[in-house]
Amino acid sequence: MARMKDMSWGLPDPVLHREFYDDVPLKRLGAWLVDSVVILLLSLLALPFTAFAAILIYPAFLVAISLAYRTVTLSRGSATWGMRLMAIEIRNGRGERLDRRTALLHTLMYTASFLLVLPQIGSILLMLTAPRAQGLGDVLLGTAAINRPAQG
Repeated sequence: MARMKDMSWGLPDPVLHREFYDDVPLKRLGAWLVDSVVILLLSLLALPFTAFAAILIYPAFLVAISLAYRTVTLSRGSATWGMRLMAIEIRNGRGERLDRRTALLHTLMYTASFLLVLPQIGSILLMLTAPRAQGLGDVLLGTAAINRPAQG
């Protein structure tokens, strides 16, 4: 029987390099809170540019702003502004920063997980129990949030 290829061979080993994953779930929560405030502020700032028509579909407008914000920030530095503040970033299975495609896929999976209760609960449980503190989207994409390495 063929073994499934491990997609995370370039990520730091969670046993040998635990420091990359220490407190990541708590930092992700902090980043999510910061990002939620940023997205709310961005949506309120963008509202006048729709002649306030977006207020009629505000939940969908908020999701659209979130998709754009998360995709752009993840593709430009592998971290949202909240993640940067919490000193974490998302890396792909090779240990590299996210490219535009992976950032978009990560954002779409995050959004789908957030909009559906059971995947979100599963994602949270995975973050709290998986060796690399990966959420459901991370497991599927082979990505992981890590403490940002020191720049040397």
